[in-house]
Amino acid sequence: MTEEAQKGGLEVVILVAAGRGNRAGDGLPKQYRVLAGMPVIRRTMLALTEALPNAQILPVIHGDDADLFAEASKGIDTLLAPVEGGTSRQESVLNGLAALTKRHPDHVYIHDAARPFVSQRLAHALQSALVDGHRGVVPVVPVVDTLVRETTSGRKPVDRTDLVAVQTPQAFDFKSIFAAHKSAAGTAYTDDASVFDAAGGDVVHVPGDERNFKITQPQDFEKAEKMIGQQLGDIRVGSGYDVHRFEDGDHVWLCGISIPHTQSLKGHSDADVGLHALTDAILAALADGDIGAHFPPTDETWRGASSDKFLAFAAERVRARAGAINHLGVTLVCEAPKIRPHVANMRKRIAEIVDIDAERVSVQATTTEQLGFTGRREGIAAQATATIALPSGQEPV
Repeated sequence: MTEEAQKGGLEVVILVAAGRGNRAGDGLPKQYRVLAGMPVIRRTMLALTEALPNAQILPVIHGDDADLFAEASKGIDTLLAPVEGGTSRQESVLNGLAALTKRHPDHVYIHDAARPFVSQRLAHALQSALVDGHRGVVPVVPVVDTLVRETTSGRKPVDRTDLVAVQTPQAFDFKSIFAAHKSAAGTAYTDDASVFDAAGGDVVHVPGDERNFKITQPQDFEKAEKMIGQQLGDIRVGSGYDVHRFEDGDHVWLCGISIPHTQSLKGHSDADVGLHALTDAILAALADGDIGAHFPPTDETWRGASSDKFLAFAAERVRARAGAINHLGVTLVCEAPKIRPHVANMRKRIAEIVDIDAERVSVQATTTEQLGFTGRREGIAAQATATIALPSGQEPV
């Protein structure tokens, strides 16, 4: 914990995520749309946990989004139980503040779920201002574009000399902003600093961050994808290899697909040699052990388990580090069963498990010309590669 955080006491981030995001186009609410391999809101939560590692996060979500949020927030351990939002952003923030009264936080940061690029530098500036005794702190960036007001009588230039654009997170003394929001009920304001101003609060500005923009329009997703691509400069490749012998049975599991066969593969789990090799390839790229370390064959929990759980776990380990899976490839080595008729379904299933496009998944098959144990039809081997991207300079976890 930083010295500032120690002096500042208990901190909570209210993550405002109850909106519908209609301006972002059709589909899911924008905070749940996939951005470079993970939902926007998950990227925002991961950024917050890095920027404010000692703060808890209170999500305020729409009542219809509980399942979406549960899926997007898996594995993030700084979260408080979600609170249901209101009919407006202002009402949602008030609901979040009211839910915190029993926790008695010293400071709250109120942040938009659709801003996934909050930085440590920005968080530190807000935190330092709070520690210095300010009760309301807002990040701002200068307005650099020419501004014109369109009217029925024509264009009217607007003097931008003293204009700034306001961002989030906005930081406040908890008791002060809660009182301000309660007094503002029934009056509409565009942000929390305006609510604080109206209640007589003193708001100070700190330099914002041009990268900390809010995803609003459909084209903003393309901009955000490019930014993430620039951040993910640590490109890694891992390889995995697995073998399973045949035993009596009538089908085999390969790459998440059940294929009728005269035998089955023997293993502690479902013995899906393809998914096992892919799991090890991802873990190798992360330098994060292997499948046996995370799912030991001595653990009865995994007896007969479906191997998609292992691959999904490895993919989640990438996302937990704000990374992305760029490509997966697996080669199955066997004389039988025939693989080619199932390749399309295998690619689709692997893509579903790790939540990437099937165009980023390759499944190939070959034989050993009847040489070795695969040539003698004693079992199946698989060799896999995984290419992932992590933020540059990130330390292993």
